[in-house]
Amino acid sequence: MKRFVLTLLLLSVSSSFLAACHTIEGAGKDVKEVGEEVEETAKDARN
Repeated sequence: MKRFVLTLLLLSVSSSFLAACHTIEGAGKDVKEVGEEVEETAKDARN
């Protein structure tokens, strides 16, 4: 269940960022931010 919620959160966040970007550079920044959020969430889950 936890994995399912995390997956939904990731999809929601990534689709929001990708919908907001208008250039390839913007998409790269958005992907980087999503990766950072996933990393932070993973660290929080370990603790």
